[in-house]
Amino acid sequence: MVAATARLRAAGVSDPARDARILLAHAARIEASRVTLIAPEALSPEIAERYEQLIALRAIRVPVSHLLGEREFYGRRFKVSGDVLDPRPETETLIEAALAEPYGKVLDLGTGSGCILVTLLAERPEATGVGTDLSEAACLQASANAVLHRVDGRAEIRKADWLDGIDGRFDLIVSNPPYIAQAEMSGLAPEVREHEPEMALTDGLDGLSAYRSIAGHAHDFLRPGGRILVEIGPTQAADVCHLLAQGGLQEMSVIPDIDGRDRVVRARRTS
Repeated sequence: MVAATARLRAAGVSDPARDARILLAHAARIEASRVTLIAPEALSPEIAERYEQLIALRAIRVPVSHLLGEREFYGRRFKVSGDVLDPRPETETLIEAALAEPYGKVLDLGTGSGCILVTLLAERPEATGVGTDLSEAACLQASANAVLHRVDGRAEIRKADWLDGIDGRFDLIVSNPPYIAQAEMSGLAPEVREHEPEMALTDGLDGLSAYRSIAGHAHDFLRPGGRILVEIGPTQAADVCHLLAQGGLQEMSVIPDIDGRDRVVRARRTS
C-alpha cells in the first residue's frame, strides 16, 4: 500500500493514502477498517492484480466512486457511474433544508443519480415524488437507486427537459442543476472535468441557464405555500434570487453549506 500511495501522490491525487486504503479494501472485498490487518505478502495474486488495476485507473484520475460503483450520501450508499454527477456532501445542505418543513409531493429537476429524490422519499415514508432528467442513462441510474432504497413504488422517473411534460402541483421542488460557467470548466479537477457528464456540470454558457428555465415556470407547479430549493455555486445567490423573484416567488433566503459558502437558495409560492 505504501508504493500505491506514492504512485497516487505522484499523480496528483489529493488524499493518496486514503484512496490507496479504500481501493485495497475493495480489491480484497473487506471493510476498509480491516486493511491494516493485511500484510502485502499476504495478498493473493488475484487480489494483487485487481488492486494494481484499480491503482492504475486512479492514477489517471478516475474517481474512486466510479471504481467502487457507489458513493455515500446522507447515510445511504448510491450506485453511481460516469453517466451521473457524483452525490456530494454539500448537497446534503439542500436535504436538511427540505426536511425542515413537511412535504407530501416532491419534484426533483435534473435528478441524475436520484440521490436527492430518493433520500427525501426515504426520509418521509408518506411522500411521493417525480424525478426528471434529460439523460436516459441518468433516468435508469435514478430508477435503480429508487429500487435499491425501496422507494420505487413512490417515485416516478421521467426523461424530460426540466419541467416539460410535467403536470400537477407539488409541495416541494428541488434541483441541483448544472451551474458551472463554461469559463470555469478548465479549473475543475480532472476527476470532475474528465469523468463526470458535462451536461450535469455546465450549461456551456454562464451557468445560469437552468435557473432561468426553472424560475420561469416553477410558480405554476407549486401549491400555495410550496417551496423551491435549488443548489447554487457560491457566487450565484443574488442572480438566482433575482430570477426566482421575477418568476413570482417570494420569501427568498440563502443557506450556506458546512464550509460557510452560499449553497442553496430557498423560495416560496405564497399565494
